[in-house]
Amino acid sequence: MKLPPTRWTPVLHAEAGPELTPAEALLAPRDPELLDAYSSTVTAAVDKVAPAVVNIRIENETRRGPGHGGGSGFVIAPDGFILTNSHVVHGARKLDVTLADSRTFSAHLVGDDPDSDLAVIRIGAPKLPHLRFADSGRLRVGQIAIAIGSPYGFQQTVTAGVVSALGRSMRAQSGRLLDEIIQTDAALNPGNSGGPLVNSNGDVIGVNTAIILAAQGICFAIASNTAEFVTAWLIKDGRIRRSWIGVAGQNVPIHQRVVRFHRLPVERGVLVVGVEANSPGHRAGLREGDVIVGFKGEPVATIDELHRRLVAKEIGVGSPLTIIRLTERLELFIVPEELPRPALN
Repeated sequence: MKLPPTRWTPVLHAEAGPELTPAEALLAPRDPELLDAYSSTVTAAVDKVAPAVVNIRIENETRRGPGHGGGSGFVIAPDGFILTNSHVVHGARKLDVTLADSRTFSAHLVGDDPDSDLAVIRIGAPKLPHLRFADSGRLRVGQIAIAIGSPYGFQQTVTAGVVSALGRSMRAQSGRLLDEIIQTDAALNPGNSGGPLVNSNGDVIGVNTAIILAAQGICFAIASNTAEFVTAWLIKDGRIRRSWIGVAGQNVPIHQRVVRFHRLPVERGVLVVGVEANSPGHRAGLREGDVIVGFKGEPVATIDELHRRLVAKEIGVGSPLTIIRLTERLELFIVPEELPRPALN
């Protein structure tokens, strides 16, 4: 009896391993292409950005004598202006900047704003490669974020990740709330502070400023729109002007009966726990125990909301301040003054 022909398929490269599933077979040929595309994006951005990233070394006075520290920064103008964090250079007695090409220059402080944790320094070097700011208002969660800096003094260190979240808030060392903070998982370490966080095009989307040491992959950067605004004022005036009313306060809840009786738009306010002598608040008649609930007709529920409303344009401008005194609602007339500039250590 004649047997039917056997159908067989030759096995090629049997040593390659188990047979791939249809889904794996479809994706496998693309893996190298995807890796190359990502690598090409990151390396192209780094090639563009790295020449403008600098290492900053500081010398300051401590109780035990001269102290040393450092951080990162990046050139924002070809004539030597460099942006970094305030906490990197604040109070420094001496500043030295090392460029990507290993040249080292002495630097001087142009402007410092602890409330936004930003500072501008300058070196005497012309025609420097510099970076430009992107519009942080157009950022999307999940887009590529690349950090370049000098963690632990290792210059031109690169980490990459994504924008993890937008609109975060955190405290500056001055105690003022920083808004519109970018959260990223691009790894940061001590020394990255002041370095740029850039997008895939190599444009600055943030200024690296903080890490959560007890967590993995939670790092923060000051948004580029904030940095660009503050930088312009620091170069122009050396500081940011803010208004001040001269009171110390704390956030407190307001009794529900008071809220309902006065139809308040907030259920919390700022309890006045101290009023400085001869301050705008003192002249307006504020007393300890008053609860601030509004400024210029806008509700105020927290100290941070009050700070956000006390901007430079309010300096010298008379405005209504809404308070609750015991159970009575009052409108006081207050003229904010310019916030005294903190002395450098």
